[in-house]
Amino acid sequence: MQTYTFHVHGMHCNSCVVLTESELKELPGVAYAKTSLKDQTVRVTGTFEGKTEAELAEEFTAALRPHGYTLSLEKEEKSIAWIDFRYALPLALLLMGIFVLLQRLGVVNLVTTADVNYGTAFVIGLIASVSTCMAVVGGLVLSVSANFAKEGEKTRPQMLFHSGRLVAFFFLGGAIGSLGAVFQLGTGGTFILGFLVSIVLLILGINLLDVFPGLKRWQLALPASLGIRMHGLKNFNHRFTPFLLGVATFFLPCGFTQSMQLYTLTTGSFWAGATLMTAFALGTLPVLALLSFSSLAIHEKAQSGIFFKTAGLVVIMFGLFNLINSLVVIGVIRPVFNF
Repeated sequence: MQTYTFHVHGMHCNSCVVLTESELKELPGVAYAKTSLKDQTVRVTGTFEGKTEAELAEEFTAALRPHGYTLSLEKEEKSIAWIDFRYALPLALLLMGIFVLLQRLGVVNLVTTADVNYGTAFVIGLIASVSTCMAVVGGLVLSVSANFAKEGEKTRPQMLFHSGRLVAFFFLGGAIGSLGAVFQLGTGGTFILGFLVSIVLLILGINLLDVFPGLKRWQLALPASLGIRMHGLKNFNHRFTPFLLGVATFFLPCGFTQSMQLYTLTTGSFWAGATLMTAFALGTLPVLALLSFSSLAIHEKAQSGIFFKTAGLVVIMFGLFNLINSLVVIGVIRPVFNF
């Protein structure tokens, strides 16, 4: 048994930890893999039949590149593509202008933490589906597509996966909403949860900008070990495995999902919680469906830097709006926005 440590390029959050570890553990000869988001490294142990570190780095990269990661023996010299902001900032401002217009029409609610409506949840779902935080869900979709396609099934597994995801988000979202009723959150409790959601969104947005690598370790997520166990469900070859995988995505380490779960807790209602989380899941559906039935891979697009920075700026604006209005609710500051 030999152990090697490689530098990982392309990591953003705990979803990347789950995805890199899970994929590497499935390779021949690999007995153990441990990824560190803090150090941007992965330690791999196994029997490698005399292969050199450079050969292993190439072999492992071949397995991870479809998910947007590469391995190297040297630490990545991080360079920030500031030029991307030339396009990302105007696009983000345009999108926020559209969102504000939709709010005035009553379609979405961007600035009231205690009253997030279904349009807002759907929009956040759309943003989440193209963020790196949903990489592990995309990886599961691709795995389901590839594994069952080998057996001649190209549609049923994907339908089961997405059905399981929607069912889980409805019933488990409802359960979280009901739990909020038990706690009977007052103004103070609602403020605390709203404040936490705002911070989570700000951290998510800043991480999407990819300009402060050290902030990635502070991103809210369930333990990566839980995500790895859920990801391992794909190895069970049963006709209902895709459905179970869809259910498991409710527990995977995605900060956007956790922020919406915190929102749901403030509703204090099974129906409100169920429909809110379902709206979020429906927002993620278009991109995940494209992943199911195509070879879409946003990480490999030349424009992905602009795309992620635009999404990051939009998420930061979401976070700032909610943070300011959370402070307004408890009377710390006067209302800032009148739209």
